Amino acid sequence: MADVANTTNETVPELPPVTVYDDAAPAALLAFMLTQWAPKTGLPPPIEGVAHFRTRRAALSAQFPGEVLVIPTGHEKIRANDTAYRFRAGTDFYYLTGDVEPDGVLVMTPQAAGHEAVLYVEPNVGKADSSFFTDRVKGELWVGPRLGVPEAAARFGLPALGLAQLLDDLRVLNREDAPRPFRLLRGLDPRIEAILPAQDERDTAFAAALAEMRLIKDQAEIAELQKAIDATQRGFEDVVRALPTATTERWVEGIFNLRARVEGNDVGYGTIAASGIHACTLHWTANDGVLTSDELLLLDAGVEAHTLYTADITRTIPIGGRFTDAQREIYSLVLEAQDAGFAACRPGNDFMEPNRAAMKVLAHGLERLGILTMGAEAALRDTNMFYKRYSLHNVSHMLGLDVHDCAAARQETYKYGKLAAGMVLTVEPGLYFQPDDLTVPARYRGIGVRIEDDVVITAGGHRVLSAALPREIDAIEAWMRDLWTSRPSSPIGQSPTG
Repeated sequence: MADVANTTNETVPELPPVTVYDDAAPAALLAFMLTQWAPKTGLPPPIEGVAHFRTRRAALSAQFPGEVLVIPTGHEKIRANDTAYRFRAGTDFYYLTGDVEPDGVLVMTPQAAGHEAVLYVEPNVGKADSSFFTDRVKGELWVGPRLGVPEAAARFGLPALGLAQLLDDLRVLNREDAPRPFRLLRGLDPRIEAILPAQDERDTAFAAALAEMRLIKDQAEIAELQKAIDATQRGFEDVVRALPTATTERWVEGIFNLRARVEGNDVGYGTIAASGIHACTLHWTANDGVLTSDELLLLDAGVEAHTLYTADITRTIPIGGRFTDAQREIYSLVLEAQDAGFAACRPGNDFMEPNRAAMKVLAHGLERLGILTMGAEAALRDTNMFYKRYSLHNVSHMLGLDVHDCAAARQETYKYGKLAAGMVLTVEPGLYFQPDDLTVPARYRGIGVRIEDDVVITAGGHRVLSAALPREIDAIEAWMRDLWTSRPSSPIGQSPTG
């Protein structure tokens, strides 16, 4: 060891510390760290479903003949100082490649027939230079190894090049003497956007085309969604088991999020664990409230699978195990509205039909309760929409790789389009009576109820993918009793004293 250090001190420079609390790396250490590592052997197997990703790229190619297409995945984002958020691959990039690593870029270059797709990735130099232990951001001893160029090519089934070559290759697109038509998915990679000038109409159309490709899910995608939904069901069961000793909304959030990390990649969105009046805030994610046995818990949560498809389910349950009379009245009305929404989930119906059906039920129910004093039909008119005081959101959005999937699609294709077999959407009516709303009888104030399920449109109608989770009042109360009297099958969901 001493001999190695002595023979290399003159040729290997010392590296200064990376942070104020690091040591400098002496030349002897650098030389020592670069020796006696076993060589890498073999290449990784192709990812499952590699043919699906190839088919998607071919479908995209057919929409934009003769144009260079650039789809980045994005980079890690800083949470604070040098601490990054957990990286999540760009949705469209993943949809076309299956790659979940940061920094990658897919470039599709037109050929005589179709496009040649090339994946630009961060090389993995292994232990050939000191970065593997000195680079806190990308060094494999700090953050783990990346696939590298040949490994990415083998894994994802398409040619791969190092990222260092990307910017030079892209500058060719913007040469004044021979510019080439291109489209870029923007908002993900500032380096690329600095090279390729903005072209708002073309790039917006490109983002819309990518989103609209995802409106129809194939059977493999629906299977992945079902996995996420099944894991989410187990997460809800974990929460219910913990309720007898849970004390706070943060406890609920933590229990569910544990299931998401054990069975999936993460949660698909910030878990909403809203008890009591917090359930009247639609996207309550502070989760800093205290659980009280006579109140409701609105839990809106979803596991994101390792393939990045996410569930999105809401159940509103009585923390103490039984609904009060007032809670039953409001819950029953929301349940009736959801049933009406389900019935409207049929191919050929327009996307807004489930919403119209559910809102009609809610408005007439609010009239019966004496809340909409002007009458349901007047409240439902597009010039009024008075029911939205108590039910602010529509009942559906598309679901898939994003919790609000296909959001860049055109309105005429999405909101004003037709439902078709393979579309997956939520049906989630809700009523929210603010504690200070004087138009609402006092017995209902502070009650918030949402029931949300995930639905796939089929050739003959629809199928509720989340049907295994009970939603009727008696079934929920029985479900909670059963979970409280049975022991959990794993440590997930047990309270510290359970």
